[in-house]
Amino acid sequence: MAVTRVLIMGAGGRDFHNFNVYFRSNPNYRVVAFTAAQIPGIAGRRYPPELSGPLYPEGIPILPEEDLEGVIRRECVDLVVLSYSDLSNQELGDRLNRVLASGASFMVLGPRDTMLLPSKPTIAVTAVKTGAGKSTVSRAVVRELSSRGIRVAPLRHPMAYGDLSKTAVQRFATLGDLERAGLTIEEREEYEQYVRMGIPVFAGVDYARVLAAAEQEGQVILWDGGNNDFPFVRPLYMITVVDAMRPGLESSTFPGEANVMAADALVVNKADQARPEDLRSVVDGVRRLNPRASISIAESSVEVDDPGALRGRRALVIEDAPTVTHGGAPYGAGYVAAVKYGASVIDPRPYARGSLADVYRRYPHIGPVLPSMGYTEDQRRDLAETVRASPAEVVVLGTPADISALVGEGLRVVRVRYELRIVEGPTIGELVDEFLSRAGLAPGEKP
Repeated sequence: MAVTRVLIMGAGGRDFHNFNVYFRSNPNYRVVAFTAAQIPGIAGRRYPPELSGPLYPEGIPILPEEDLEGVIRRECVDLVVLSYSDLSNQELGDRLNRVLASGASFMVLGPRDTMLLPSKPTIAVTAVKTGAGKSTVSRAVVRELSSRGIRVAPLRHPMAYGDLSKTAVQRFATLGDLERAGLTIEEREEYEQYVRMGIPVFAGVDYARVLAAAEQEGQVILWDGGNNDFPFVRPLYMITVVDAMRPGLESSTFPGEANVMAADALVVNKADQARPEDLRSVVDGVRRLNPRASISIAESSVEVDDPGALRGRRALVIEDAPTVTHGGAPYGAGYVAAVKYGASVIDPRPYARGSLADVYRRYPHIGPVLPSMGYTEDQRRDLAETVRASPAEVVVLGTPADISALVGEGLRVVRVRYELRIVEGPTIGELVDEFLSRAGLAPGEKP
C-alpha cells in the first residue's frame, strides 16, 4: 500500500496535537510539513525529533501557509489536514478550494479521532469565537468546583510558541514559574489568571502526557479551550460561550458552530453590553442549532480599582491580541472600562511602531485599541515604543496578563477586572451540579 503524503495546516496548537494522536506512529502516512497561520514567528521552525517520534528522526519543517500551493506541488502532497480554529465558514471554504485546486484531498479530523479519554471527570469550556468571554466562564467554573473542596486541574489549549522540545509538558503554579518559562504575553494572558487564583494550570505540546500529569493532581479536569477549538479531551459536560455583541457568529464560524451544536449548556455572554435585538437574535440562533442545551444569559461585569484615574484622562487601551486580531472583535474589556469610567480614548494607530503598524494593516477591523502583541522580543519592543510615542496620560490594561513593566515609568496603569454574572437561566453552580451528576456524584460528594 502506498504511503499517503500529508501536509498539516496549523497555527502552533491543534496541528501538533493532531499529529501526535493520529499520524505520529502511523506508517501508512508520511507528514512532510506543517504550515503555519495566525501566529507570527511560527513558520521557519521544525517540529523537533524529540516530539515527532522514530518515524521522523529529523523532525518536520513548519512552513508559511502563504506558500500552501507551492508546498503541495513540491512535496507531492496527497492529503491536506486542516488543524486550526477561529475561521469563518467562508475562510474554511476558501482553504478547502485552494487545496482542491492544487490536486490534493482535504480532511478535518474530528472528536472521535483526536479526543483523549481521561480517567477523571472532565468539564470543557469552548466558544463560538475568540473574545466571547470564555475565560470568565472558565474562572467561574473553577471557583465553583474549588468552593466545594474539589481539586480542579485546568488544561489550557496549547500555545506552542517557544522551544517546542522543552515544552512537552508544562505546569505553572506560581508567578515565578511563568517568569522562568520565558512566556509570550499571549501565553501569560491565559495562564496567569489561574496562577493568581492559586490553581496550578497545565499546558504543553504532548497532551497525552499533559493529561496524565493533570490527572495526578486534579480530582476533576477542566478543559479551557483556545480560540473556538473543540476539546482535546473527551468531556462529560461541555459549555459553549456565545457573544451577544456579535450575532451570527453562532452559525458562521469553524468550529464554533459545531461547538454550539455539541454543547450541553450555552452561556450567552455580554448581555449587558449588547443591543436587545442582537441578544434576541443570538438566543434564537443557538436555540435553533441546539434545542436540547440549556441557555444561560450572562453579563460580563467590567471594573477597575481606581475609576478616578480614568475620568477625563487621555487613555491608551491595550487589549489581549487574539481577541482583536484573528478573534475579529474591534475591542475588548479595556475599551469598555475606559468608556464606562469617562476616559478619553486615544486612537493608537498614528503612533504604531514597527510590527504593530503591520498588524493594523492586516486586521483593519481593529478599533481604537492597541493589541498586546508579544509573540517575539521585537513585538514587545514595538508595543512599548508605541505606548511611549502616544500622548496618553493613563494606560488601561484589558489583557489578563500584567504587562505593566512594558509600559515603563511615568504613566499610570489601570488594570481591568471582568467577572461573570448569570442573570437568566441556569447558574454556574447548577451547571456544575449537572456535570457532577453525570460523573455519578451527589451534591457535596467529591470525586
